[in-house]
Amino acid sequence: MKKFIHDDFLLETDHAKELYHSFAETQPIIDYHCHLPANELANNKRFENMTKIWIDGDHYKWRAMRALGIDEKYITGNASDREKFKKWAETVPYALRNPLYHWTHMELSRYFGIDELLSPKSAEKIYDQCNAQLGLPTFSTQGLVDSMNVEVICTTDNPLDDLSHHKKIADSDWPVKVLPTFRPDELIDIEKAGFTDYLAALSEVTGINITDFESLREAIKDRVNHFHDHGCRLSDHGLPHLYGTEFSEKDINRILSNRFDKKTLTCAETAQYKSAILYVLGGLYAEKNWVMQFHLGPIRDTNKAVLSKIGMNAGVDSIGDFQQAEQLASFLNRLNENDCLPKTILYNSNPNDNEVFATMAGNFTGEGIKGKVQFGAAWWFLDQKDGITAQLDSISNMGLLSCSIGMLTDSRSFLSFPRHEYYRRILCNILGNDIKMGLLPNDMEWIGKIIQDITYNNAKEFFQFPS
Repeated sequence: MKKFIHDDFLLETDHAKELYHSFAETQPIIDYHCHLPANELANNKRFENMTKIWIDGDHYKWRAMRALGIDEKYITGNASDREKFKKWAETVPYALRNPLYHWTHMELSRYFGIDELLSPKSAEKIYDQCNAQLGLPTFSTQGLVDSMNVEVICTTDNPLDDLSHHKKIADSDWPVKVLPTFRPDELIDIEKAGFTDYLAALSEVTGINITDFESLREAIKDRVNHFHDHGCRLSDHGLPHLYGTEFSEKDINRILSNRFDKKTLTCAETAQYKSAILYVLGGLYAEKNWVMQFHLGPIRDTNKAVLSKIGMNAGVDSIGDFQQAEQLASFLNRLNENDCLPKTILYNSNPNDNEVFATMAGNFTGEGIKGKVQFGAAWWFLDQKDGITAQLDSISNMGLLSCSIGMLTDSRSFLSFPRHEYYRRILCNILGNDIKMGLLPNDMEWIGKIIQDITYNNAKEFFQFPS
């Protein structure tokens, strides 16, 4: 019987097969955005069993299990790890056409050499086979990364982080670069309860007493410098939408003073502050030649009962329907007019925004820079076959696919790197089908070069990571 995840999985034509196997398959991975814990990489952690590495913390799987009616006890509750794995195995056959079905079997095949489909019938056997391999030294966090030909990992980090784990990795003999990413959401969310406490912590870390906009800028600059010195070349921001409201220094000083005095801010004041702080951050990133990322559009933590029981990242987020274009244009234009727009990647959670983001990216270019503002890879609910295809079609129709910097995992799982393979297979299949239909010339060397650019070369050039 033919394996489900076979050599030509997702490759429908001979052209697609040649493009993937000759040009894409062996390309190194630059995973420029993920949520892997740096401490677990630095300490070369080993996992006790498959539930610990594969199900704990994976809200994609949690959502699927809840949709099937699985008791929370077996998802985030106090059931044994073996019981939780068996409930996931019970869920998998019902997840057909969800990307989890493909990812599950790709991960079992690529890491563990298991080609049997996961189901209640095979659950015990697969659990024991995987656990036996997890006991091997090569299945440590660093070993798992090495097995996937990963060259660079960019984690996601709080500005207050001392980055000691990144330093430990940098000082080691392990050749994979693990670089921090500056994620200052708590500096931006002035309306949230912990904002002033966060500024107090920032003051303590930097030794700068934050009393106004100027001192806040200096404290942020201090942390940007700290991150840069530890190899950081990217920032990341998770927002419902961008903010491009007009502001003045006087406005922001008044707003900060009111917030320190525990006064309630108006929506207009909140928008002014966010516009100002994002502008400051953008300018600092430009000075350092960093890449600025924006993940825009989701509604987070919608189920408050689950949130109160489990906490953040519980799997109760969804696609939002925010208006994006006007504020996004205003924000980018302000930076551009003042010659401080850094290289930027825009990710949308709502597929209705594909063309908005693709065309917006093309409005802001830079001499000598391929794709200075990028329409980023399909993200979150969209990083599945149809979503990836739609994103690639939008960027092809509205811009230059050849300038794309390709895929990322955006994952907390050490078993998620086959998502790069998934993307590459889809990309090669699209271009292979175009060749078959006569929409592209049968020039395999040239189209193969474009594929290698998208899957590796463009990202390497775009980010300019420290050597």
